[in-house]
Amino acid sequence: MAKVFTITEGLENLGALSTGGQGSVYKVRRGEVISAVKILPTPLHSEDVNDKNYRDFQNEVSKLKKVNENPNPHIVKILSSGITESGSLPFIEMQFIEGPDLEALIQPPHEKVFSISETIKFAEQISNALAHCHNVSVKHGDIKSNNVKLDIKTGNYMLLDFGLSIMTEEQRRTSLRRAGAIEFMAPEQNEGEMLLQSDIYSFGIILFELLAGSVPFPLNSKSETSRISVMISHMETAPPDILELRKQNLPVNWEQEKSDFEMLVPRWLLAIVAKCLEKRPENRFNSGIDLHEAIVNSISSKDIFIYNPANAAILAGSAVNLVEAKSEVLPATNDSVSPMPLRKVKPVVIGLGILLAVLILFGGYSMLNKSETELTDTAAINLENQRVQDSIANADSLNSQLVQNTDENPYVDTAPGKSRGKGKGHSKGKGHKKK
Repeated sequence: MAKVFTITEGLENLGALSTGGQGSVYKVRRGEVISAVKILPTPLHSEDVNDKNYRDFQNEVSKLKKVNENPNPHIVKILSSGITESGSLPFIEMQFIEGPDLEALIQPPHEKVFSISETIKFAEQISNALAHCHNVSVKHGDIKSNNVKLDIKTGNYMLLDFGLSIMTEEQRRTSLRRAGAIEFMAPEQNEGEMLLQSDIYSFGIILFELLAGSVPFPLNSKSETSRISVMISHMETAPPDILELRKQNLPVNWEQEKSDFEMLVPRWLLAIVAKCLEKRPENRFNSGIDLHEAIVNSISSKDIFIYNPANAAILAGSAVNLVEAKSEVLPATNDSVSPMPLRKVKPVVIGLGILLAVLILFGGYSMLNKSETELTDTAAINLENQRVQDSIANADSLNSQLVQNTDENPYVDTAPGKSRGKGKGHSKGKGHKKK
């Protein structure tokens, strides 16, 4: 492929990977190593530290390099930076990731929505990347579905393109206003602000897109009118029902059981999306650190959301999705589970229970009555004792009647070896004397 222009000595330009208002990405070779170079559109005419634009560029690059001081498996590695020989444009050289981006993964021939398990995988990995960046005070500023790739070598999702991170504030505002991915931009970014919480909002838009099959406020055309409409929606309009959109966009070739399973989006995941998409930055997660912690603390078993008959049965028959979706993966079994049977209660136990309740009731009543009225006369005490004795006698009588009616009660067990007939030895109530 022909070279477009010379980037810098030692980098062979293999051609453009993508172009846009925020810069262009080229595939390059340095010796035997393939990498990617992001070239920014605003030239720097001097590499003098007295030049404010160059100094700002160097400051942003130095902050960005902090991201790689402790490598993260979900962030593209920054290899170098400089000024192009042609055009004096600032650039950063990054690790080249082989694999499709998220935007491609939700386009035909792929499904329009992600499975729940794959969405959770994405959420955990890219929130980890954001936490790493925010921990060293680096704001990405341009999180969108085509700035996340699936590395086919490792199976990891990777956060790419830190181009906005190395722009000055003024360059950033101009770039976002003219060419920003308006569908993913936080409300405050339309006013030129870029906060840690702006990355959180954009992350929430991607999560929404993966679950619903569409961003909440699609850009219907490239016209300025359409851009303004989307911008206002981000600022003023509540996102549509994510589950309703997901239901509409489920693949028609899925079996009904799988479709039902994939509608069981855990409530904690929906709550995280909603918090990320709050209009006011202070109502979102403060940073990627808080976001990642919330996601990790909500996941107890990712495997439960991988579709298979056993997991489908578990989720369909439990409250996991309605409460916190934190259940463990249960072993598959062919044994049917029956409700616990009611235990048979013998009449003697019933009688003793009644007797105990009466004693407690009247004993408590006696103590309360004594403390409140401070009765000390003997007549009142005798009267109370008589009431308790009468209650005991009534309970004893009831117990005898229950025993006598054993043969009439189908739920009563008889002791082993005892006759169930109505002989003299069976009824203990006959001739029973009150002690």
